[in-house]
Amino acid sequence: MPTVYIETSGCSLNQSDSEVMAGLLQEDGHQIAYNIDDADTIIFNTCNVKQATEHAFFNRLGKVKEIYPDKHIIIAGCIPQSMPERVSGYSLLGTHQLAQVSRIVAASQNEQLLQFVGKEHAPRLNLPKIRKNKVIEIIPILSGCLGSCTYCIVPQSRGKLMSYDADAIVAQAEKALQEGITEIWITSQDTGAYGKDISSSLPALLRRLISLPYDFQMRVGMTNPNHVKDMIPELIAIYKSEKMFKFLHLPVQSGSNRILRKMWRAYTVEEFLHIVREFRNAIPDITLSTDMIAGFPTESEEEFQDSLCLLETARPDIVNISRFGPRPNTRAAAMEQVHGSITKERSRQMTALFRRISLESNQRWIGWKGSILIDEQGIGDTMIGRNSAYKPVVVNGSYPLGSRLDVEIQQATHYDLRAKPLSSSLGT
Repeated sequence: MPTVYIETSGCSLNQSDSEVMAGLLQEDGHQIAYNIDDADTIIFNTCNVKQATEHAFFNRLGKVKEIYPDKHIIIAGCIPQSMPERVSGYSLLGTHQLAQVSRIVAASQNEQLLQFVGKEHAPRLNLPKIRKNKVIEIIPILSGCLGSCTYCIVPQSRGKLMSYDADAIVAQAEKALQEGITEIWITSQDTGAYGKDISSSLPALLRRLISLPYDFQMRVGMTNPNHVKDMIPELIAIYKSEKMFKFLHLPVQSGSNRILRKMWRAYTVEEFLHIVREFRNAIPDITLSTDMIAGFPTESEEEFQDSLCLLETARPDIVNISRFGPRPNTRAAAMEQVHGSITKERSRQMTALFRRISLESNQRWIGWKGSILIDEQGIGDTMIGRNSAYKPVVVNGSYPLGSRLDVEIQQATHYDLRAKPLSSSLGT
């Protein structure tokens, strides 16, 4: 049977898709390789939400073909789903076709070209999987979104909103908890849209999940402000549960209302700030993550300064900064573009500001004592854990994944916290 190596780029949803592909392949008798040298078949699970990510993939593809000319290559994920013409010479597996992964691998061994890029919706939950991290369960709760953002290619790759059955989501979570996982990541393109097509809601789903009688913590993925603004009290009440990481990913994209209208974002700067104030008043230590686009078409220098002012006001702990790059077949690609050198400089200024704000935010944790959940191997002789606010905390030593450790924060960088252990007794 073929030995398959899966290389993943992009978001946690792509990571979850790769885990399912690996599980399905293993169930059908294939071996999963964890080093590209050991594989005879390579699956690239791709992302093209950003121009830079797409370019990076094609550069990587060219290098792999040069170094490994005899290996079979399959391209999966968002690129074949949204732009199959760019990769027409390869076997393709779209975002809706995970169940076909064994069939396409088998065909590639016989030099047969198969391309599965249809948009029919196959079952997505409670499938075999091989977790990249044995203590983290990633659960997609929906496919697609309700948005029509003028810059976004995701609707071309993931489609319109389809919320998954709540019973199936809860069943997958409970099975993972029985298997010993200690973290659940709720993920999708926009978790706040959950249930709007099936007469349900994100709060209703989260209440069911946190009621499961296990010791775990849960992180909720990106939620657009236009959905959050309609359920602030419900979400805050849920976030106060000990099982919830105090982590809110609320993408704003711009500090200018005119630019937000050009983006077709269904909220205002003022509404974004209102959400931030409400959550911070109720949960002062909450970690706020947001997204910003530098150099969106027609963005003036004054409007860029508005974005910097918004960051100073909201003081997010994490900012995912994108230099605007036009995506194919989007409305923004046809708009008047900001020159690349200006976009690059704006991105540089925004990054410098974010790092200062993030460092100042993290320094407030110095001296904090409390429990962290160990969930990742660090660099060298270190481990990484998460505190209640989902801050990454680096500690020296070796501790079991999924264990808890009492620590004291001693140092801070703009990216993480550095701590010393306070006890050697580990909970699970």
